[in-house]
Amino acid sequence: MPALVRLENILNWISDRLGTFSALIFLAMLINVFYDVLARYLLNDVSIALQELEWHLFAATFLFGVPFTLRAGGHVRVDLIYERLSANGRAWIDLFGTIVFLLPFCGLVTWFGIDFVKEAYELGESSGDPGGLSHRWIIKAAIPVSFAFMAVSGLGLLLNSVNTLLGHHKSVYHKTEL
Repeated sequence: MPALVRLENILNWISDRLGTFSALIFLAMLINVFYDVLARYLLNDVSIALQELEWHLFAATFLFGVPFTLRAGGHVRVDLIYERLSANGRAWIDLFGTIVFLLPFCGLVTWFGIDFVKEAYELGESSGDPGGLSHRWIIKAAIPVSFAFMAVSGLGLLLNSVNTLLGHHKSVYHKTEL
């Protein structure tokens, strides 16, 4: 197995684990919502912290699910044109899009997101609502971390394109079974 294919498989493995992580966060969100609804309607107990945790978990599910979605080929593109192209044509489009759009954007969000998190941490930023969550920097940290992981998935897509163009993947455009 060529070295580039092995490296692609390693990056895809990381993206697959992020998909599992995202699913677990989603499960935690479901449990949180279930408990919050029961507490509200059966016990007449409203928790601002649980309500805020719902959107924190939703945001984390989305942020860590995007790299997996990119790896799985579920991201947005113009399929009407893309699907009609040859494997090499699709590989060239993915290669171009990854280099010109995806990786620079991920780099910018990761780079500037670090200061965003650092400022929230230094200020001790917390919820403005009484009884809300403290340590808002934790959810803010999910932004640059997830975009760094999206860049990892993008590198996997880039290597998939290169491996396709080099003929390391058989006749169809390679999508590893999930």
